Amino acid sequence: MNDGFLHRYFLNNSAAPMLKWIHYFDIYERHFRRFRGRNPVMLEIGVGHGGSLAMWNEYFGSGCTIVGIDINPECKRHETLNTKIYIGSQDDPVVINAILDQHGTIDIVLDDGSHIMEHMVNTFNLLYRNLSPDGVYMVEDTHTCYWPEYGGGIGNQSSFVEMAKRKVDELNAAHTKDAVAISEFTKFTECVVFYDSVVVFERRPQGRRQMPTTGPM
Repeated sequence: MNDGFLHRYFLNNSAAPMLKWIHYFDIYERHFRRFRGRNPVMLEIGVGHGGSLAMWNEYFGSGCTIVGIDINPECKRHETLNTKIYIGSQDDPVVINAILDQHGTIDIVLDDGSHIMEHMVNTFNLLYRNLSPDGVYMVEDTHTCYWPEYGGGIGNQSSFVEMAKRKVDELNAAHTKDAVAISEFTKFTECVVFYDSVVVFERRPQGRRQMPTTGPM
């Protein structure tokens, strides 16, 4: 159940500046709440003033590990005992591999980085397969997918939203009569969820499909 923790934290924030759309908080709690008390490893792309890093630490508890990526070297000042900041581009394989080497499997990715289409797509391709079996990959501010200045635009096949739409077909590949090949994404993804300005991918191994009949005939 959503207890509103994140929304309350945001409204009473006294740690560091944080800018968020209000409707994001219900989305966060819907997809992240199962990790509370499980000491998750969370990767947040885009550190900014560090306000959300403090929020995630409070939400997930002292046993969590929060990892941040930002291109601004000054973001290093936000490191704490359980918060590690990496400086570099979000789609740089060297940076991503350094994070994976140090922290292993990631449970949650929140992409609030550059919002540039090429970066968003490349980062997803680098990271998604390295999430834990029940991990969550969330991309916010996807309204930029409709803005040409970010490499987007309605129907632009290079946009992250268009890529995510194609992933819906890949999710359902088993039903396409070989029109779409069954992939690792197919085998290990439970759902793709679209919200206003947010796309969420939830991992979980797909099981054997069953369709029994119950009740009297």
